Amino acid sequence: MRRLVPLILALLLAGAAPAAADSVTVPNSEVRVMHARDDGREYRILVARPAGPPPPAGFPVLYVLDGNAAFATAAEAVRVQGRRPAATGVAPAVVVGIGYPTDGPYDDTQRIRDFTTPADPTKLPPRPDGSPWPANGGADAFLRFLVEEVKPAIARDFPVDGTRDALFGHSLGGLFVLHTLFTRPDAFRAYAAISPSLWWNDRAILEEESRFAASAPPPGRRLLIAVGGLERQRNMVEDAEALAARLSRLGTLQVVQRTFEGENHASVVPTALSHALRATLGPAP
Repeated sequence: MRRLVPLILALLLAGAAPAAADSVTVPNSEVRVMHARDDGREYRILVARPAGPPPPAGFPVLYVLDGNAAFATAAEAVRVQGRRPAATGVAPAVVVGIGYPTDGPYDDTQRIRDFTTPADPTKLPPRPDGSPWPANGGADAFLRFLVEEVKPAIARDFPVDGTRDALFGHSLGGLFVLHTLFTRPDAFRAYAAISPSLWWNDRAILEEESRFAASAPPPGRRLLIAVGGLERQRNMVEDAEALAARLSRLGTLQVVQRTFEGENHASVVPTALSHALRATLGPAP
């Protein structure tokens, strides 16, 4: 009998042990791998779609940069607020996160390459951690991948309305959003640039702005420029507000500008997201 005690005790403990917990997932979502035709670089494309049937023209689409970090937040915001569009101003939408093959929220090396125009690293400000700047200047190649490969794949596989799509980006991602608007304004119907890094490469984005303003921009585009009130480094707040004011004066863009007091460079993202949904995918003002 004494020999059976350890066995009986082990069996009892095994029976009392909690079952392995299931992973938390975003409902109605999937992950697919895509490789850019230009250079074979790998991307994780995360997609969430509404549970209900699409409207006759299809769902609007929100494309989210830094998908590893922002996709789940964006997808849940759309899922919750899209249940009552008349009250929230947010329609059910497909959310597409453009991410990287990493388990971390960011891949600094790849995002710096993808979201920037060419710059001399010796003329850039020091990085926060003091490390050297990685390769940069891949914005146009990444934009081709996004517009010519990702968007057609989403249009092929999901019931989406190609006339109601928006691009959301933060920090260098916000810079890329503006680069897209200024150089390929027809790529998306709406744009959300959160805490855009206008300082990049001695504010070279302002040259793109000037060319855009002189080129008779297409009407009907929406733009949200948002920044946290605590982002006082590199003139982030003042530059974002001034850019929005200049673009508003063009008369062809529907510009919304928000400065969120009490928010910093990281906390502004979830704060700005709901505003971005309403500003870019909500009913026309």
